Amino acid sequence: MRDWRHVRTERLWLDEPVDGDADDLFAIHHDPASWVHFPSGRVTDPAAGPVMVSASRRRFERDGLAYWSVRDEAGGPVVGRGGCMGPDDGPWWNLYYRLDQRVVGRGYATEMGAVALEAAHDVEPGRPVLAYLLEHNVGSRRTAERLGLRLVWRGPDAGNDDPAAVRLVYLDREPDDALVTAMADRGMPATGLVG
Repeated sequence: MRDWRHVRTERLWLDEPVDGDADDLFAIHHDPASWVHFPSGRVTDPAAGPVMVSASRRRFERDGLAYWSVRDEAGGPVVGRGGCMGPDDGPWWNLYYRLDQRVVGRGYATEMGAVALEAAHDVEPGRPVLAYLLEHNVGSRRTAERLGLRLVWRGPDAGNDDPAAVRLVYLDREPDDALVTAMADRGMPATGLVG
């Protein structure tokens, strides 16, 4: 298995977060423009930056993979956070991408996401990769589809302030019975499976 803590792509530096990344990570997650599709998800507590750093560090240590700090120049500011991380209560890798609005539209989410899928398949190939997003977030949907993920579930977004919000789940493979059960335990019942 490869060490995935530091990865270089054509345009990006993907690195295990360090303490100095906390302010940039908070700023990206605090920006209302990053949350137009889910305003109540906006991060408002500055302590969230250090929490993001420590969460990734713990998961890199435990699983060999977690969310990276994304840069588009060596030693430059953090322009995003993303990668695959295994939730404590799910048998999948969660694919995540959130970028500074100043770099949205450059294809960075797709470039980072492709490496994240490669890393997940290297670290634990039997574990599916899941992208969990809102239906009206067209950009996020397109990224998941460009990465080759397939829509497998569509249903209400439990707990969302908007009762009309629809949640989508994309996977890198067909869900097996164990995954369907785990998804149902997280509020994604089999009745929402797309097939």
